[in-house]
Amino acid sequence: ADIGDIVRGRDIFRGNDKEKDQRKQLDKKLKVIFAKIHSDVTSSGSNVKTLKDRYKKDKDPNFFQLREDWWMANRDQVWKAITCDAQSFDYFRHTCNGGERTKGYCRCDDKPKDGNGDVNIVPTYFDYVPQYLR
Repeated sequence: ADIGDIVRGRDIFRGNDKEKDQRKQLDKKLKVIFAKIHSDVTSSGSNVKTLKDRYKKDKDPNFFQLREDWWMANRDQVWKAITCDAQSFDYFRHTCNGGERTKGYCRCDDKPKDGNGDVNIVPTYFDYVPQYLR
């Protein structure tokens, strides 16, 4: 499963019984968290009317629209948290382009150059491909 699918409430993986129980427990916790966020964004702040209009259909306790919006706004922060915590693992390169070590920080701060994309971009190009097709 993908973290984005789990956060957005779209995870279709069912797994074994133990995994199912853990997923149900996680989903219950996410519903509580997103209920609090929903209550907060629709009752205070400068965009209350706009957000009430946007989420008025989101009466479902799953808060799918809010989850989608939250993931879109925060997925880069989730990626940073994952990669910064995993800096000692071999999955990620320990050098930036040019051989400079990344020890002590978790990403290269290079600016995009000819032929290169942004080195800090989140590789979530499969976010909106249905899970069963990945």
